[in-house]
Amino acid sequence: MMAVAEQTGNWLAEFTTQKRVDGWLEELRQTAFARFAEVGFPTTHDEEWRFTNVASIARTQFRHVHPSFHVSGGALPAGVRVGTNEDLRAHLAKYAAVDGNPFVALNTAFLDAVAVFRIGRGAVVERPLELVFHAEPGADAAAIHPRVLILAGENSQCAIVEKYTGSGRYFTNAVTEIVAADGAIVDHYKIQQESLEAFHVATLAAQLGRSSNFTSHSISLGGALVRNDVNVVLSEGTEATINGLYIVNGTQHIDNHTSIDHVKPHGTSHELYKGILDDQARAVFNGRIIVRQDAQKTDSKQTNKNLVLSDDAVIDTKPELQIWANDVRCTHGATIGQLDAESLFYLQSRGIGKQQARALLTYAFAQDIVDRIKVPSLRDSLERVLFEKFHEHREK
Repeated sequence: MMAVAEQTGNWLAEFTTQKRVDGWLEELRQTAFARFAEVGFPTTHDEEWRFTNVASIARTQFRHVHPSFHVSGGALPAGVRVGTNEDLRAHLAKYAAVDGNPFVALNTAFLDAVAVFRIGRGAVVERPLELVFHAEPGADAAAIHPRVLILAGENSQCAIVEKYTGSGRYFTNAVTEIVAADGAIVDHYKIQQESLEAFHVATLAAQLGRSSNFTSHSISLGGALVRNDVNVVLSEGTEATINGLYIVNGTQHIDNHTSIDHVKPHGTSHELYKGILDDQARAVFNGRIIVRQDAQKTDSKQTNKNLVLSDDAVIDTKPELQIWANDVRCTHGATIGQLDAESLFYLQSRGIGKQQARALLTYAFAQDIVDRIKVPSLRDSLERVLFEKFHEHREK
């Protein structure tokens, strides 16, 4: 208890000095902080965190900074509008619950400017809604708690892009909740390119309606310590695709935890996460597929593939199946490997230098995920970033 009090004491000072808000939102913030004060930060004794030590976050005295973001392109795309207070009250913190994750509780305790957007019923949004969060904390260690709520109406179609960038040492603690109504089609992209001194913890919670279609792409390139939680709940006839790419080197640490929860019959989910590790980097993947008793005729596949380029890099991977239905088709698997020696030899035999050949094969491994991105401008920019990243790193 003393350790928890020491960890939460700094945050209590920040919490009590923030400007109060009216009514139910203040009650929600108070409830969330009480939960955080009760449990504190997770430790490696917690099963969900046993490979990720967040002591560096817990011990740092961060100052709370209000999150700021802008919509790339200026105006909102046609078919998207800013949500109302009624939208917030009906949905905020209903899917990313404060009692499930202390970082979610901490984010909720510092709720301020929630980015809430509603896509109208039947709207087909042609241009992606792109939200850019950029941190420049200055000399002091800053903590930013971005909160996003996306409400996609029945039979609507939209693409959401979240970008996280910054410079210096700071802590981003982000939570995004997405509600896809019946028949909605939602493509979500999260691009994390933060400072190599930064900490990044994020939770994505998606609640999917009947016959909806949801796709998530998580691309993690920056950060000293990164944790991504993706939790998706499927309804009847729902289709979900969960993809991820993480690339770490130096002493970077990244942890991806995913949960795909089939609660109704005839749901389909496909998951592919790929990782590239070099130097002394470490990565964690924990993917859980849950099939409830009523979720008959579920079809689910999960795959985690890792490319390890250094003898000192470490990956801990744990795919999981929890099945209570008897008429399902579910598979999972994980692979850890190095660059193929025959492919390297083939490229070198064609006059390509060893370092360039390694860079090309590494790029090809990542390209599989990038090719699945449906937003052309985003896909093109990531291709350039990855090409430069692999060639510059191999030349060092």
